[in-house]
Amino acid sequence: MRLKIVSAGEAVLRQSARPLTVAEIRGAAIQQLIEYMRETMHDAPGVGLAAPQVGQPLQLAVIEDKQEYLAGLSAEHVAERERRPVPFHVIINPVVHLAPGAEVEFFEGCLSVPGFTAVVPRALRVRVECLDHAGKSRVIEASGWYARILQHETDHLQGTLYIDRMLSRTFCSVENHSRSWKTKSLAEVKAALGIN
Repeated sequence: MRLKIVSAGEAVLRQSARPLTVAEIRGAAIQQLIEYMRETMHDAPGVGLAAPQVGQPLQLAVIEDKQEYLAGLSAEHVAERERRPVPFHVIINPVVHLAPGAEVEFFEGCLSVPGFTAVVPRALRVRVECLDHAGKSRVIEASGWYARILQHETDHLQGTLYIDRMLSRTFCSVENHSRSWKTKSLAEVKAALGIN
């Protein structure tokens, strides 16, 4: 079943979501929500979807970056972003630890801000402590694009959207991004937009 994805302006996207208990996670309602969120993410399509995006103020997100999503990208694009396929998984009650040092900037979009994109600085590496779909503890060490996805989805659970972190001068429609910036390096984009 495809769920309705709420857009920026909905209060649920600006609230801190509540943690789930292990008993709730293992219950039928949350297991069904996970499956519906998975279907909704695939249908969109997207690489992540947080429960607040479907109107549920819960600390739960689903993530999957399929090999097929990389197919239309240049080798340079994939390498620069350190993007690799990520199998489907669930993160619940995540605590994110940003690795000190390296930060990277790339265009980022969101299913709750449809039709737009902007450059967002993110930590290159993260360590995430969370529970999985069965309520078991899990630690995820991630870098590159996967680290970006984890930061983006956990932001949703704290009421934060990428537009709160973006370099505002880079905010544009997906159409304009495809026409003007998609083949440009980030340095070229920033120079053209007057960003130091």
